Amino acid sequence: MNRSSSSQSLLREGKQTLMLAVPLIVGQVSQMLMGVVDTLMIGRVGVTELAASAFSNNLIYVPMMFGIGMSIVVSIRVSQARGKGDPAAARAALRHGLQISAVLGLLTLLGAWLLLPHLWIFRQVPEVLDVCPNYFLLVAGSMVPAMMAMAVKNHADAMNRPWPVFWITLGSVLLNAGLNWVFIFGKLGAPAMGLDGAGVATLLARTAGVVGLIWWSLKFSGLREWVPYHWFKSPDWKAVREFIRVGIPASMQLLAEVSAFVFAGIFIGTLGEDALAAHQVAISYAATVFMVPLGISMAMTVRVGEVSGSGERTRLRSIIASGWMIGVCFAILSVSVTLLFNDQIAGWFVEDPEVTKVAAGLLLIGAAFQFSDSFQVISVGSLRGLDDVKVPAWMAFCAYWLFAIPLGWTLAIPKGWGVNGMWWGLTLGLTLTAVALGVRVWRKTRI
Repeated sequence: MNRSSSSQSLLREGKQTLMLAVPLIVGQVSQMLMGVVDTLMIGRVGVTELAASAFSNNLIYVPMMFGIGMSIVVSIRVSQARGKGDPAAARAALRHGLQISAVLGLLTLLGAWLLLPHLWIFRQVPEVLDVCPNYFLLVAGSMVPAMMAMAVKNHADAMNRPWPVFWITLGSVLLNAGLNWVFIFGKLGAPAMGLDGAGVATLLARTAGVVGLIWWSLKFSGLREWVPYHWFKSPDWKAVREFIRVGIPASMQLLAEVSAFVFAGIFIGTLGEDALAAHQVAISYAATVFMVPLGISMAMTVRVGEVSGSGERTRLRSIIASGWMIGVCFAILSVSVTLLFNDQIAGWFVEDPEVTKVAAGLLLIGAAFQFSDSFQVISVGSLRGLDDVKVPAWMAFCAYWLFAIPLGWTLAIPKGWGVNGMWWGLTLGLTLTAVALGVRVWRKTRI
């Protein structure tokens, strides 16, 4: 392939990726806005409540990421089924994904209830532990509808129907904001519940979201052949085992990264509620920015899975390279914004000057890992489309738990860098992961 045709191929594939990625990005950002809105509104209640929400959500992120990893199998299987023209496989993937997601959500709630009397083992500030139990259980309960919604959303994305999902997700975000206003601050005759009110709002909004997604799936004529005829049919246990075989390593890759950030958050909580509140502000912003490369990654999973399923392997490298280029362009923009406005961004979330100062410094470190984070998530999305999930999981585990966390602890405690040290350790772990996954996906797509 000459240089001119190669450039045209990159532009063509990049355009197709963007067309699919844009609604996915918007949908992911909208979904993330639920957490951002909670952080903004809880931050107005107090630093202790903000730290308690950070601690509770840190604990919930682990099972949540496992659920996301399992639901990714729906996207993989449906995109491959679409490439092969096999509606029956797509129907089965959604049905089994929904069943497994519901069970995982219920297990998350049960696990939170069992853990509740033992939260002291995480060595958080006593004031934080005193105010978080009800909120912790409410957020854990919201994982049932949240995980079910992920399965339906991934099916719609793989069917290239992301815009209705976006509008439904945005509706649930707006509902959450309105319910926060009612229950946190005691409006429209409701009692002022503070932090607990945010948990009630999240549970109700996520329940409304999954109901809306299922209703749309049933009513939209373009999906009629591709969604289950019998949603509550007994599972095909052989298919469930195959689903889990792919889903567990996909979840492990996500868990390796997220659990490292969760551990970092719990560790930072031992440094005081100001440090934890600052971490929550910075990670809320960084996680929202991350939704853009994550949306690109989801588009890559769909596109690579569909092209791989149709046997057009000669297109794979152009698709992957164009995805990387889109990710790098966005990282340049997001890093520039963060470097220029880090103080103002921190001030949006919390009024305490000490917390704002620490959070602004963490945002600068967060700018450093945005390039690596973008590159690694786009690479791992491409690998999922190729059904390559086991080795990337081990790569991520080694990078985060054998390198990033030990280094972050060393910089934070023995070197005396505090919360900044842990963030630098995570940044270097992301960089190592990005290099390893990039090399692997390029080798896997060799013709």
